Amino acid sequence: MNSLLKIHPDFKFNDRHYNEDEFCFFAKELAHSDKGFEQELSKFILEWFNENEFVQVTTSGTTGTPKAIQLKKEAMMNSALATASFFELSSNCKALHCLPMQYIAGKMMLVRALVLGWDLDFIKPDSHPLDGNTKNYDFAAMVPLQVENSLAQLHRITKVIIGGAKLNAALIDALKQIPTAIYETYGMTETITHVAVKKIQDDAFSVLPDITVSTDDRNCLVIDAPRLSDSKIITNDVVEILNGTKFVWLGRFDNVINSGGVKLFPEKIEEKLSGKIPHRFFVIGKPDASLGEKLILVVESNPYEIETSVFDGLDKYEKPKEILFVPHFSETETGKIKRAESLK
Repeated sequence: MNSLLKIHPDFKFNDRHYNEDEFCFFAKELAHSDKGFEQELSKFILEWFNENEFVQVTTSGTTGTPKAIQLKKEAMMNSALATASFFELSSNCKALHCLPMQYIAGKMMLVRALVLGWDLDFIKPDSHPLDGNTKNYDFAAMVPLQVENSLAQLHRITKVIIGGAKLNAALIDALKQIPTAIYETYGMTETITHVAVKKIQDDAFSVLPDITVSTDDRNCLVIDAPRLSDSKIITNDVVEILNGTKFVWLGRFDNVINSGGVKLFPEKIEEKLSGKIPHRFFVIGKPDASLGEKLILVVESNPYEIETSVFDGLDKYEKPKEILFVPHFSETETGKIKRAESLK
């Protein structure tokens, strides 16, 4: 067992204290479970306490083929400490774990609890995490679908972070009515979950402690997080830097549409259309002889007539030149839409 990986003395898992040996024994017993989510938990606990200095994880595959990468355990511990500092979460924090353990967000919820001494409730990750649960919590991490299905119960959690997919405007409006402090996160597997967060009432992301940001010649975000990564992380996210610790996210560089010399950010257009189209949709560029690329709207539905008034809030260049209907979008395992594959 790695001698550096000590469990905080205040750590509790489903109402029970464990030391390192007891938790590993628990994990070995759990390996025989017939429930997949418990088997994933078992695998990660045993990997966390083995002699290796790293954990192997798989990227989400949103913009390409998922790939296996190695994350240093020390860096994961530093990430946990940064989260605790930013959100002012001390030991004995009552936290809810409702995310799949095979992804970095689920792994980090457990790491935070182990390192910081949290009182962690671990439940099956599903789309209704608070159903049948009447407890109050200090902290939880969820994906948008879980939050959307928990609107009537979120007031029982003091702080909630949301990641995994973009929040739509209608959900943001609903969340603003809830007294809980709710944050949208920015991060990826390579950054060991979030490196920046913003309250849903704000436009700009603020980075966590010991992290600074800049842009490259594409105006894409460059993350300098020496406690998380040995090298700077260059992203494909186009941003506007407000200062070294704050930025506004504009969209993915891979998705930017150059239509007649005008740069269009699909994510910003989709934000304006949110709530106006009763199906999942996205906008994307399609090769065009005169414009270079023309903006098209792709809707997950059987064909129907879309009223032109739906596009009233868009600028002239943001209005779709064509509308396509697709029966089912292609998705990653975490539910993110694969735009190019869906268009094919």
